[in-house]
Amino acid sequence: MSRSRTPRSSHHLLKPSTLPQPGATPIAVTSMAFMMLSPNAIGQRMPEATLPTIRVEDRVDPMTVNPGYQATETRVGKIKQDPHEIPQALTTITQQLMEEQQVGSLREALRNVSGLTFNAAEGGRSGDNMMLRGFYTFGDLYLDGIRDTAQYNRETFFLEQIDVLRGSASMLFGRGQAGGVINLVSKSPKLVDAYKLTGSIGSDGYLETTADLNKKLGDDSALRINLMKRTEGSWRSNPVTGTEPEVDRSGAQISFVHGLKTDNEIAFSHVYLRNRDIPDYGFSFDNNTRRPNTNFSPSTFWGIDANFDHGDTHITTATWTRRFTPQSELRTTVRYGDYERSYWARTPSPTVAPNATGTLINGANYNAGPTRASDYKTLTLQSDFSNRFQALGMKHELITGFEYLREDSHRASLLNLSGSNAVALFPPPTFKPYVESTAGINDFTGNSYAVYVQDTVEFIPSWKATLGVRRDKLDATYSSATSPRLDYGRWSGRTALSYQPTESAHYYVSYSDSFSPTADLYQLTVVPQPPETSKVVEIGANWMLFDGDLNLRAALYRAEKHWERSTDLESTAAILTKKRRTDGIEIEAAGRITNDWEIFAGLALMDAKILDTAENIDATTGAITKGNPGYIGQRPRNTPDYTVNLWSTYKLGGGWKIGGGAEAKGERYGYNPSGAGPIPTLPGGTAFHPNTAPSYIRWDAMLAYEQMDWTMRLNVRNLFDKVYYDAIYDNGPFTVPGSRRQFILTGEFKF
Repeated sequence: MSRSRTPRSSHHLLKPSTLPQPGATPIAVTSMAFMMLSPNAIGQRMPEATLPTIRVEDRVDPMTVNPGYQATETRVGKIKQDPHEIPQALTTITQQLMEEQQVGSLREALRNVSGLTFNAAEGGRSGDNMMLRGFYTFGDLYLDGIRDTAQYNRETFFLEQIDVLRGSASMLFGRGQAGGVINLVSKSPKLVDAYKLTGSIGSDGYLETTADLNKKLGDDSALRINLMKRTEGSWRSNPVTGTEPEVDRSGAQISFVHGLKTDNEIAFSHVYLRNRDIPDYGFSFDNNTRRPNTNFSPSTFWGIDANFDHGDTHITTATWTRRFTPQSELRTTVRYGDYERSYWARTPSPTVAPNATGTLINGANYNAGPTRASDYKTLTLQSDFSNRFQALGMKHELITGFEYLREDSHRASLLNLSGSNAVALFPPPTFKPYVESTAGINDFTGNSYAVYVQDTVEFIPSWKATLGVRRDKLDATYSSATSPRLDYGRWSGRTALSYQPTESAHYYVSYSDSFSPTADLYQLTVVPQPPETSKVVEIGANWMLFDGDLNLRAALYRAEKHWERSTDLESTAAILTKKRRTDGIEIEAAGRITNDWEIFAGLALMDAKILDTAENIDATTGAITKGNPGYIGQRPRNTPDYTVNLWSTYKLGGGWKIGGGAEAKGERYGYNPSGAGPIPTLPGGTAFHPNTAPSYIRWDAMLAYEQMDWTMRLNVRNLFDKVYYDAIYDNGPFTVPGSRRQFILTGEFKF
């Protein structure tokens, strides 16, 4: 059974000799003073029964589920749980952490996750694209537990928290990878009247406004509206035109709940996200050094004003929760999502300078840059039943459910409206959003069905065993003439053994697996290949320190993946590695060390290796070509030996707070391990040496003045103005520089 715990950050037990804490209510302070000054309190010992414990509440935001940096509630395991109970490594980025760092995008928030790295836009996957424990996550993004794999740029203004569950999780979520699941948790209405407005201004043209408006409509109904508008320029520019990469995003979430905390709770929400960006595809490597090239300044940008990245996302969700008893509930969710995206980007060159037309001319050829138009629609029905009960003298936590997912995807390249081609270089190429070419069209329609059951049994005091199993069925049709259909079924499992000798300690060993018949949105090969499969074994521990205020966790794991794919639809050479493995150690701390000092920190050490190379099938002859055996034993792409993240704040008194932190990553490789050709080397060399993004450390700082109803905060990103490269195109050609020093001043007003 779940143990209740209330961190010291939520309340303190006050004895007669204890002084009032900052933020105590006038009633609490007056009551304590009355006790201390009463006649019985002077020179006499009061009977034990007449010494009540007074609870002094901190000033906690009623709109926040997890105040501080430590999460005390999550649904990432299908039911509402204390994260301390989950027998699998879990990182939660809370709302307070995101606000203190002035986080806008999901990408910026995920800098706080150890073992996570960023991919540059590639292969039709422009948008949020990360690696976790060295494995892809582009099929493992979720919103409130519902699959959200569309490739778009996610924002955080409507998020309560972000849960990152490490390891394979197909038993809980269906098809997926070995690294883990990233679940975004949206804000929900509360039974209070509370309103918050924020405005930010900063260098590089940074402007952002947000609103969080919650209205109680009755005893058990409430409405919440979240709004956002953000624009931002860049320190990089095209030296000919002055064009900069640009962010222009806005969004809204409206949510309503009726029957909140009753036996029948009904919730509705709609999220709309809009972006009109100029995309940044980064900076090239130098083939002579395999490092970021020195022919141009890192501030050089190859894009032009005509480039675009347009997206419109609509997500509508309805959830009904039926509570039969305090320990038993049925939760059913229906969601419809529509994701439209179109972009034209400019890739960098190691030798050709930017120009006004955004073309790279090489002899009789030109490269106009990648283009894409896509429309991805989903319909999801998910129902989960949970029940806590006793049977045969043992405590059980049973969850079971089913899921249906309908996907309709359309992708195409854009039509060159200027009529130029590889021979006639002029006029320069011209593309417009959603104006499609008749070539390169890929469509699919997929129907996925799943059922699952899991039981956690406390078979003897302090010992729990978890066993879960899931069956997924996929039926999909494609526009391809050579591989028009996929009919696939797969079992997945999850098991764990937990030992919780005290409320503050949890030790576990777990096993989980995952599968994917393809890598991303049902990518096929002309000749069917085995599914991607992953297996993860993990040993971990969770400790609650300082009376529950600080959570310290550690995990030791081995993750193996087979038949890894990462290419666009209908590729004929889709296998990147036949087998690879990551062994790792993770240590994380989140919470409060003292009443004034908070910390969020993580360290991940990863030893990753390719164990077997690709088997690629020729589309015409059917011949199998093995990848170069020189890749065996090498570190996989975009998987550094280490990552470190740290954020800490300290209250100085009088409303002042200071904070700061660091993000560090080791070297990351970019190369294609599936080819049979030579391994990458330095010129004239024979040793394996791929394109390499250098290791870096970025420091940030914060100064805030906080009052009950308003806050002023100054954030400085990249405090020491370091040039660093935080994302890499994992096939190798280029990397993306991170932001230079940036100042952001934010004002927040609550009423």
